[in-house]
Parts: sequence; structure tokens; C-alpha cells
Amino acid sequence: MPTANSPSILKVCNLRVRSADTQILHGLNLHVQAGEVHALMGRNGSGKSTFARALVGDPQCTITGGELEFKDGIDLKEMDVDQRARLGLFLAFQYPVEVPGLDNNVFLRSAYNAMCEQRGLQPLDALEFDDLIQSEAAKLGVDRKHVYRSLNADFSGGEKKRNEMLQMAILLPTLSVLDEIDSGLDIDALKDVANAINRLRSKERAMILITHYHRILEHVVPDHVHILDAGRIVASGDAALAKQVEREGYEAIIDDRTSPKL
Repeated sequence: MPTANSPSILKVCNLRVRSADTQILHGLNLHVQAGEVHALMGRNGSGKSTFARALVGDPQCTITGGELEFKDGIDLKEMDVDQRARLGLFLAFQYPVEVPGLDNNVFLRSAYNAMCEQRGLQPLDALEFDDLIQSEAAKLGVDRKHVYRSLNADFSGGEKKRNEMLQMAILLPTLSVLDEIDSGLDIDALKDVANAINRLRSKERAMILITHYHRILEHVVPDHVHILDAGRIVASGDAALAKQVEREGYEAIIDDRTSPKL
């Protein structure tokens, strides 16, 4: 669990982001400390996925203002995707891309050894990495055959999401951004993904869990919950806020938090 003295992982101050010709984020503020899991909730079009993409450096997202600070004062705004990934930023996609011809095992070993280089650690050869990936795959319930197939090719929705969790388990990123990792999952796959998230929680790392619904938060209890609307965080609280969303819907909460008080 985080403490008052936990190191800062991410500081977002008055972040404004444009995608294509549309301004999506209009001054988002968020502070994430080591050991924390933050749930970011909101309706379709509220800016959740745009925030995730801007955070990891998607070139289709243009930061038009604000601050984006990682760990010990590192300014992320001018860094490309690869630089941010090497620093320990990880994005699990809502719709993981299929890459026929790129072996899943080779892809993961390349990413792992790039992280080793960044952290000053020795890379693993093919046999050493095979031991690591088989161990992690077994813990996550990932079928052995998927480790050696093309990346996400012909995977079911649940298999793709489990593979995202396998990537996270191998890379152990400082900050994991999980963009609607629960979408399209049946209850068994949802529990597998939730178990993976809980197993990888650590006082040294942090996660941002982006979701529409409360159901994954029944299995992964967040430290903080935020409601995003029209490109801003309009309400924050603990896990009880997610339950309130489930009972009352977004509109009632947003109206209650944003309406002027007489």
C-alpha cells in the first residue's frame, strides 16, 4: 500500500491535448504515487483513451499545454514512444493489434532486453528468456502455444488481454496504463486479468486502470477513483465512488459535482 512518503510516479498538471483537429482534454490534473492503483472512469467520448495515448506518446495526440512529469521530474512531453517505454511506461490496449509474422516470444524478448539495457541489467539469451516466459505464462493461464504464435494473430478477445498481462508481467513497468482491459471479457477471462493485475501490484510501481464499468473494480480494488467528463476530472474519491456510479450512473454524479451550489 502507498504511504504519505511514497515516491511520485506521475504528475499531470492542466494537461490539454488535441487529436486530429479536435481539442479533447481541457486541463486534466492527476497525481499518481508509487504503490497506487487509480481507476479512471467516464462515459464514451470523455477523453479516457486520449489521455492514455497522450501519456505514452501517440503521435496522433498533440499536447497543447500543461505538464506531464514522470518519476523524478522527467518531462515526458518531448519524448517519443520508445523513450517513454524504456523509462517504464506501459500501455495495455483496449483492442490489441494482430501482427502476423512477428513471433510473440521474439517480440517479448526484444522488449525485455531493451528494458534490461535501460536499467543496466544483463540481457537474457533465448533459452534463459524461454524459462522466464514459460514461468510467467503458467502463472497467468496463458496457453503455451500462444507464446510461440504470431503476436495476437487469431487470438480470442480473452487471449489477447491475457497476452497484454503477460507483457506487463515480463516487463514490470513503473507505470502501467490499462485501457479498458476488461472490455469484451467473459467472467472467467475477467477474473484471470484481475488476478494478474493484483499479483503485479507493488509498492515500487503504479497503475492507471481505465474503464467504463464497475465490474472489474469488484476484483481489483483501486486506491483512487476519478470520473472524467469533457476532458477534465470532475470527481475523485475511493472505491465507493465506483459503486456510486454503478448505482446512479454518470450523469447524476457529474451533475451533482459540477452544478453551482446556491
